[in-house]
Amino acid sequence: MQISREVKTAVLVIISLILIVFLFNYLKGQNLLDSSRKVYVIYDNVEGLASSSPVTINGHAIGKVQEIGFADDGSGKIKVLMLIEDDFQFSKNSKAELYDTGLIGGKGISIVPAFDNAENVISGDVLQGSVKPGLMDMVDNTLTPLQDKIGAVLITADSLLANLNDIFDEPTKRNLKSGISQLETTIASFKNTSISINQLIANNKEKLDNTLANVEDVSSNLSSITDSIANANLTKTINDLQATVTNFDKLLSSIESGEGSIGKLLKDEGLYNNLEGASKQLEELLQDMKLNPKRYVHFSLFGKKAKVYDAEGNEIKEQKN
Repeated sequence: MQISREVKTAVLVIISLILIVFLFNYLKGQNLLDSSRKVYVIYDNVEGLASSSPVTINGHAIGKVQEIGFADDGSGKIKVLMLIEDDFQFSKNSKAELYDTGLIGGKGISIVPAFDNAENVISGDVLQGSVKPGLMDMVDNTLTPLQDKIGAVLITADSLLANLNDIFDEPTKRNLKSGISQLETTIASFKNTSISINQLIANNKEKLDNTLANVEDVSSNLSSITDSIANANLTKTINDLQATVTNFDKLLSSIESGEGSIGKLLKDEGLYNNLEGASKQLEELLQDMKLNPKRYVHFSLFGKKAKVYDAEGNEIKEQKN
């Protein structure tokens, strides 16, 4: 049977339309000939996520993102349809984590499977969504506090500079210049003094050498004396000195206890009283000799008899028979 040209053209057009629809859905991430699971996940923000973005488990691709749209509840959240092409089974309690696929942008979804013996995911299930902080997010979280601190430091530095400007007014600047000038003069003076000291040392080098030689000789003599003292029998000398001190201590103890002549002299009150009385009588005798010298000294050229006095100094006249 001969097929007309019109029928051939219609069949070709239908086949072309089918191919176009198949290619269009394939480019959207949907394979019309594959019995994949359609799983949903809800996010607050999916910036960077696009259709055909990869869906992975532990880095292994198991599907693609097929469709992105708003949730039906009017909350403004984003509902993502994932096409799971792999037969790997995981629990309904698994999480769908949104992550960065590269430094220059792009997002992907990583399934964090839960093995809790719950029912496996089937088409139409909704997984719990989460977002993994990307590199830019971590940098932003780090730089934001740092930026605040830098701002505070800049404000403090600005205040410090303002205070420095207030401190370093014109009189202060003039004083600083004057101080620096005086410091330069002082340094120049120190330099001249150093030159003079160097010249003095150069001119008296021979004397300094002699002085150092004398010091060395004195040091050698001191060393010899130290060696002699070290070699001397200091132990015997110290022992003799200790014995002498002990004997002297015993002598003082005996004197203190009234033993011996010196001890009796110091401790005998009777002897002390006798000495005190004798001293008093001697004093009275000397006083009487001074007042009545004729009583004790008599001198006569003609043999005249000396006068006699009593104890009170009165002359005693002899009675004539």
